[in-house]
Amino acid sequence: MRFVAAALCAAATLLTSASAFAASANIAVAANFTEPAKEIAALFKAKTGHELVLSFGASGQFYTQIKENAPFAILLSADDERPKKLVDEGLGVADSRFTYAIGKLVLWSKDPNTIKGEETLKANAFNKLSIANPAAAPYGAAAVETLKALKLYDTIQPKIVQGNTISQAFQFVDTGNAELGFVALSQLMPNAGGSRWLVPQSLYSEIRQDAVLLKASAGNEAATAFLTFLRSPEARAVIEKFGYALDPKSGT
Repeated sequence: MRFVAAALCAAATLLTSASAFAASANIAVAANFTEPAKEIAALFKAKTGHELVLSFGASGQFYTQIKENAPFAILLSADDERPKKLVDEGLGVADSRFTYAIGKLVLWSKDPNTIKGEETLKANAFNKLSIANPAAAPYGAAAVETLKALKLYDTIQPKIVQGNTISQAFQFVDTGNAELGFVALSQLMPNAGGSRWLVPQSLYSEIRQDAVLLKASAGNEAATAFLTFLRSPEARAVIEKFGYALDPKSGT
């Protein structure tokens, strides 16, 4: 009995010590990365004990908030432009920036018979097309770029409804407020149903999604550990599962 009591006491001490050393960090996450981020954060907590507080939204909105001293430790952006700007402006740690995922744009409808590739756009036989706000959301900018590459933007523009984020653009289609919309492939994983067209990369600029540690949190143990974990095989397997491509230079 003494041995059991001693073992239980030792286990309790270890748990107390682990929780004492656990830290937390606020992470700003691009809306398209919502589900992968939740899964990766759970794996990270199980492995390290560190707690991540995830906020989801448009990369442009997060950039503005960070400039106004929002208490984020890391930005997981939907582009590489804003993290670079934060570094250039002295707010981000230069050697922390890397591409954690490469996004893919999809034209999607809940109706399994609606999407027939780019011909669906050319036929223009729909009332509403949903996209994310191109000024704040890189997937929205990619949607506009695609329409312009197909020389359809001026024709379709009156039918466009904008969501503040890619999540809202998805919701417009999901709730039937738009017959089709440009969304992130990750939002359709693993089985959103309906019909879809994976937009060829030749029609829009590569969506390189960069992470950056903010200087104000350079000493945050949870934040620095998470950036390392994000480059690990476990995290990259989750990212790939949700339909993203990976930058081979960004692995550990």
